[in-house]
Amino acid sequence: MALTLHNTLSRTREPFVPADPRRVTMYVCGPTVYNFAHIGNARPPVVFDVLARLLRSRYPLTYVRNVTDVDDKINNAAREEGVEIGVLTARYLDAYLADMTSLGVAAPDVAPRVTSHLPEIVGMIERLIAAGHAYEAEGHVLFDVPSYAAYGKLSGRDTDELVAGARVDVAPYKRYAGDFVLWKPSPPDIVGWSSPWGRGRPGWHIECSAMVERHLGETIDIHGGGVDLVFPHHENEVAQSTCVHAGKTYARFWVHNGLVVVNGEKMSKSLGNFLLVRDVLAEHGAESVRLALLKVHYRQPLDWTGSIVGEARQNLDRLYGALRDAGVTGAAVAPDAAVDVPPGVLVALEDDLNTPLALSELLGVARSINTSGDDAERGRLARTLRAGGALLGLLQADPQAWFARSGGTAADDIDAAEIDSLLAQRDAFRRDRNYGEADRIRDRLAERGVVIEDKPGGARWRRVAAASGSITASVQAKGVASTAARDEAKR
Repeated sequence: MALTLHNTLSRTREPFVPADPRRVTMYVCGPTVYNFAHIGNARPPVVFDVLARLLRSRYPLTYVRNVTDVDDKINNAAREEGVEIGVLTARYLDAYLADMTSLGVAAPDVAPRVTSHLPEIVGMIERLIAAGHAYEAEGHVLFDVPSYAAYGKLSGRDTDELVAGARVDVAPYKRYAGDFVLWKPSPPDIVGWSSPWGRGRPGWHIECSAMVERHLGETIDIHGGGVDLVFPHHENEVAQSTCVHAGKTYARFWVHNGLVVVNGEKMSKSLGNFLLVRDVLAEHGAESVRLALLKVHYRQPLDWTGSIVGEARQNLDRLYGALRDAGVTGAAVAPDAAVDVPPGVLVALEDDLNTPLALSELLGVARSINTSGDDAERGRLARTLRAGGALLGLLQADPQAWFARSGGTAADDIDAAEIDSLLAQRDAFRRDRNYGEADRIRDRLAERGVVIEDKPGGARWRRVAAASGSITASVQAKGVASTAARDEAKR
């Protein structure tokens, strides 16, 4: 089955056929590094990491994910802290990369920073002016939106609707209210670079166009990002790049993921539901968080509730349990190209990256492992299970280690050696038919977040996350309270 992707530009699913199968190109908008990443910031890199893994399984891929390290939000945050923007951005870029590494997100082939591409940005602006698609006004350079007749095609609305809905800055130096900034002047207290139009800094949209051209060329196969970027950011990228390249297609496929909400509400510090990735990872463990981000189809909104990570943890317990019971030991060094991925997993991912269906297929393989009486067959299925997990960035840890560690559970205060000791005592009580004492040990372990599973081959144990006191549970309570307060205010 051929890979199909939903193309925002055509609003349909299309078979993905690269322009050049010898070099597939993908660009994804990366972080603006002025603060720690929240859970919504983690969804695009995880989603497009899965797409990159799938593409790499059949094509040579060049994957670029940029870093915005100059921006008014960055300037404001640096001013508040009294530090240079480079100090601020280095700190939060390091934190972002640490979060992504924990989530199993492989590094892109290129991670360009805006501040390293000022010559390319200035050069592209100069070419847009020369082609009649941009103009200088009062130290600014603006893109002339009416000069590009197809403006609005990506977002699917006409120009007047776009301008009305975007709350654009109706500045007196603009020829048209919807014209957007390519370059803006910097006062002495704001970072700036020299240019033909005076000291200044680039606008947001021109950065990506310049970096795409520099690292991938004039036309790329896939451009990705969150659905919130369709307008104005991606619409403006299309306009700039198409015009500077004399009408050439900028991106053949536009792929956008849905946003993350918390308990049905947009994340907001005022609502107390702003979840930082580092805090969620500390509470739940990285692989559980990664799977939670993949449990809903990427194009749909993802509602981060108190149960979603717990469900992901239970799924992983079943999958790792099947690997453990099939005799798999140790962490995977690298995906084994000689082992076939389960066909159902491939079919699911080729169908517009259907990760929920792919997870269901993995669970089906785990069931087959658990019900098979043939050790050789169980071993073969376990290898395919791990190969399928690798495409999702899952199941590469040592199964024994998975069950031995807490996975980030806040209530865990018991190590594996103590659990094994108590389990041995329980087994002795059961052999002596002293079921009351055996049950007391089981209950003691359950209170400490350890569940015992009695199987024909002997008892197994796994840890579960405690719901009370968790960050997510706390946020859920705050969300309920804030909703109730708003409802009361309406009465």
